[in-house]
Order: sequence, then C-alpha cells, then structure tokens
Amino acid sequence: MATKKTATPKKTATAAKGTKRRRGVKLQPTTLSAPELVLATPPEDLAPLCDRIAADGGAVIGAYREPLGGHPLLFASLPIDRVHPTSFQRDASDAHVRKLTVAMDKTRRFLDPVIAVADDAGYMVPNGNHRLTALKELGAKAVVALVVPDVKVAYQILALNIEKAHNLRERAIEVVRMYRDLARFDDRKESDCALEFEEPLLVTLGFAYEKRPRLSGGAYGPVLKKVDHWIEKPLASAAEERERRSALVLELDDAVAEAVEKLKARGLVSPYLKAFVVARINPLRFIKGEPPPLEELLPSMAKRARGMKTEGVKVEDLARSGGAPEEE
Repeated sequence: MATKKTATPKKTATAAKGTKRRRGVKLQPTTLSAPELVLATPPEDLAPLCDRIAADGGAVIGAYREPLGGHPLLFASLPIDRVHPTSFQRDASDAHVRKLTVAMDKTRRFLDPVIAVADDAGYMVPNGNHRLTALKELGAKAVVALVVPDVKVAYQILALNIEKAHNLRERAIEVVRMYRDLARFDDRKESDCALEFEEPLLVTLGFAYEKRPRLSGGAYGPVLKKVDHWIEKPLASAAEERERRSALVLELDDAVAEAVEKLKARGLVSPYLKAFVVARINPLRFIKGEPPPLEELLPSMAKRARGMKTEGVKVEDLARSGGAPEEE
C-alpha cells in the first residue's frame, strides 16, 4: 500500500544557526571570513586619511573591513586635544562622566574605543562623548578610535547608538541639532533623512524644545505620532514649516498649562496632569479614518483646553489617566 508523502517544510533563511531573521531586515552581509576582515595595509583610497592622522600627531594602528558591508575602517590612536564631540549630540551627563571617571581610575584601563570622523577642526566623535570627557578629565594625552572615512556615518549614529536609551527630550534635541547642521550643506528632503531623524515628531519637538527647554513633550508625542509627517522639501526649506509646527505645539502647551493651573487651584496634584488634560481634549479617539492635518488639530485642541470644564474632575480620574509625567 502506497504511503502518502508529507510535505517537507521549507527552510527559512536565518542569520546564523540558532538565531532568527528579523522582520524588515534586508541586509545581505558580506561572505568575508574572520581572517579576511584584516587588511595588511590600508587601501589606497584611505591613504590621504592615514597621512592626515600622522600629520596631526596620531598613528594608524591597523586597518580592517567591518563584517556586514565590508567597508574599510582605520583603527587609530589620536591626540586627544584634536578630538571633540559633534555639535548635535546630547549633552554629556555629569553624573555619567563621574561614574566613568571613577571606574577608569580604579581599573586604570580604557577598553572601549570611540568612533571618530575627520572634520575641519580635527576629529568629531558622534558616539563616545562621555568616554572622551572622562579621558580628558583623567589627563589622557590620546584616545583610541575607529576612524570612519564616510562623514555621513556621523549623522546616522543616533540609529546605531542604543547603549543608553535616549529619553524623548534627548532624542528630539539631538535630532534638531543634527537637522540644523545638515541643512547647511545637505540638499536632501526630510524623508530622505528618515534614518538620521527617526520620526517626524522628533523634529517638531526638537524645534519646540529649542524655544522651551522644559516643555513636556511626552504629553504631545502620541498626538504628533499620528498627524506629523515628513515635509517633502530640502531641509533648509522645510525648516520654516517645522518652525510653524513647533509654534503650534507651544501654543497648545500654553493652553494646556492654563487648564493644569485650574486643576491645581482645586487641590488636584499629580505628575500626570498635562497628560490627563491632553487626553481629555484629544478628539482623535473619536475620529474614524484619516485624522485632520496637524495645522487644524493642534489649534482645535488648544481651544478645547482653554474651554475645558475642570469642576467635575475627581482625584480618581487622574489616578486612571496614566501617561507620561510632565518631565520625562
């Protein structure tokens, strides 16, 4: 009697045995083996960078290809006074620098090279400002770095840096600094810079944080996520529209602050007051289909906030609200 054949399940592509292939990942890595990553001598197109490092008082320790794209990189020691953080990354945390300084002082070792990109002032570090600051405080004369010849990588580092998660304010401020820096020489449209900027709302909030550093951006993030979009113009031209959008956020924040003060006057205290007010005045939960454009939605929410009746709000209503506290 013939037996029925069972279908052999198709094998799915995996990055390596025991690992999964992440949805949306399209990268086909190089087939370079570990020994093949080593470059006995730097490639010819990196010769000018090697010469510059030597002229600046540094030294090339070695050259290699990174394992995913096979791009050549230099491993080098750089004079620390020629190395500086990028103008657009988040500010160094004094507490974090202190922890690093104490740890380095105890271990007497620096084991985590920074990433560096050559610029007119020397070498900018898009990832490693805390380590660089700690080294300088300890009096080191040099820093070990992975020198990347492609300057664009300096603007992509926010997407690569997940060692210490940025809160919303830090991400937005870093994005707007990067935006303004790129707008000086990069003629790409906003949508072409999605990797660097992550989300449209971060750009709008970044412009708003410039004018109001204590803005509670977390209260408005969920709304902006639904109605803020990339502006299909070059960065320099799109900046004017971003200024207008950020002004609408600040006008809404003023109106929400008025409602919050009314609640406080009634003795209601909570770290979620702004989030509570925004939830009350947000019409998106009742709208089916496409939401109204940002230019209509934010002013209508500001009007609702100014007319909000606070007399019926109870303590238990605030307890159920949750959401982001006023300060992220």
